[in-house]
Amino acid sequence: MSHDSPTRRDLMKPLQLLGLAFGAALFAGVVTLVSMGFFQQRTADEAQRAVVTALVIAGISFIAVLLIVSLLLLAVDPAQVTKQIDRPVLFDEPEAPEHGENPDAAASTDPKD
Repeated sequence: MSHDSPTRRDLMKPLQLLGLAFGAALFAGVVTLVSMGFFQQRTADEAQRAVVTALVIAGISFIAVLLIVSLLLLAVDPAQVTKQIDRPVLFDEPEAPEHGENPDAAASTDPKD
């Protein structure tokens, strides 16, 4: 069975990012409605205040999630968009040990001063 790693272009689809932000906004709005008692017996004024507050919270969370995810995507090098992801994105490439060096010696340096 072959293992196909997704490309970075597949991971950065705008519709998926908007869907993620919308899902987070919907969750924040529902949590706000539940916490303000919208689904209980309330007066019309209290229900209206809960809906307005939930819409404001949902809008703020939509914009915040969209902004945070887009800023995190700026950390991706555009030249590497078509490259397969086989390691963590933000880690540097591992350095190969020079010929004649013990690769375990550099990793196990233990200062005993």
